[in-house]
Amino acid sequence: MNDAETQPHLFSAQVYYEDTDHSGVVYHANYLKFFERAREDIIGIKNLADMWHTHGIGFAVYKLSMGYHDGAVFGDLLEIRTTWKKEGDYRVVFFHEAWRPEGRKPAVTCTLELVCLGSNKKLMPIPELGFL
Repeated sequence: MNDAETQPHLFSAQVYYEDTDHSGVVYHANYLKFFERAREDIIGIKNLADMWHTHGIGFAVYKLSMGYHDGAVFGDLLEIRTTWKKEGDYRVVFFHEAWRPEGRKPAVTCTLELVCLGSNKKLMPIPELGFL
């Protein structure tokens, strides 16, 4: 087990009015945006851009599972806690938790599997990026 699997990466996500639905709670799909930003912070935008522009490879969501426990609201500053592990040459699994300020449990949990694909949409081995 590496440090990434034991020490969560922390990322702050501000909840804006546009993130909420008619009841003032974060619209369920917007948590995926918060989690995506956390993963980009982990992998590095420069690394992701280089993978695509130089090597023609990138990541795609293969599978995900989410649990909604305590809806965040407009004005919350969420703490996104993320751990991950590589599963084989082509797949990495991320475990996300969105925590509200002073939350006693995660507001939302997510297990998300990414696969590495070439521009031809075929599986490619995950390159060395330093986060795995």
